Amino acid sequence: MNILVTGGAGFIGSHLVRRLLGHDHAVVNLDALKYSGNLENLSDVADHPRYRFVQGDICEAKTVEEVLRDHRIEAVINCAAETHVDRSILDPSAFARTDVVGTGVLLEEARRAGVMRFLQVSTDEVYGSVETGHSRETDLLAPRSPYAASKAGGDLLALSYWTTYRFPVLVTRGSNTYGPNQYPEKFIPLFVTNAIEDQPLPLYGDGRNRRDWLSVFDHCAAIEHVLQHGEPGTVYNVGGGNEEENLTVAEAILSHLDKSKSLIRFVEDRPGPDRRHAVDCSRARALGWTPVVPFEQGLRDTIDWYRTQTAWWRKIKTGEFKAYYEQMYGKRLQQGVKG
Repeated sequence: MNILVTGGAGFIGSHLVRRLLGHDHAVVNLDALKYSGNLENLSDVADHPRYRFVQGDICEAKTVEEVLRDHRIEAVINCAAETHVDRSILDPSAFARTDVVGTGVLLEEARRAGVMRFLQVSTDEVYGSVETGHSRETDLLAPRSPYAASKAGGDLLALSYWTTYRFPVLVTRGSNTYGPNQYPEKFIPLFVTNAIEDQPLPLYGDGRNRRDWLSVFDHCAAIEHVLQHGEPGTVYNVGGGNEEENLTVAEAILSHLDKSKSLIRFVEDRPGPDRRHAVDCSRARALGWTPVVPFEQGLRDTIDWYRTQTAWWRKIKTGEFKAYYEQMYGKRLQQGVKG
């Protein structure tokens, strides 16, 4: 197929581009190259004969229309998104623009172009905090951050295109994804890179918040599988089945790096935190997908990647990132408590 991957220079998007190329698809990567978009993530496939990169914003209808037409796109996978909860608290409008308005532009232009499949990549955060049990695709959405709300808005807009136009949309809602090339504002890469440099690890609250961890390789396998085999108008939860407390993950990172637990700093939590995320993935499993990367092995491999790729992340953790980090954690770390 000729597939458009939006946000393909980002974390999940870049791994997905590489996977699709390996399975004989032709891939166009449309990415605005905002702060977390990085073409170095795809340097190994930059000259691939079935790969094209286009710099552009999904909110710009003319750009989207031209890409769909010029490359005869048959399927769209929308990975383009503002994705970090902390940043959404600082600047919610940017999230509404990309995650809702941009999704709407993509949907409409893809519908007009006669695209055969449209997959919206979403998140389990749309379900909100789940104290017990596991979120099912039929549960009411209860987002608790501007990020989660913007993704929920994009999901609902996509699903409305199936109900209203019978445009063949699919939605995947992934749990916390980790792996190589993840921008170091996120939990695992932030803690790994800080630990390597003997910097404190800012752990929110009491560290007992729980997340289900999903390897980026399993996540991309799920996206491709749902694109090919999913029922239009259907949502599929995608989780790793690896539910862990944040404190446990932080301690595992320090242990693998042979660093002291004294690097942990318990700091003030973000406003309106989700205590727990957990998803029921029986629908995706019934479709034929299952995760295969054990969390312990995936975490070790990820830590080792950051340990050997210091040039990649040290370049990022300067400039804009440094200012963001100080704004987000400077005061918190001053008032934090050692682990």
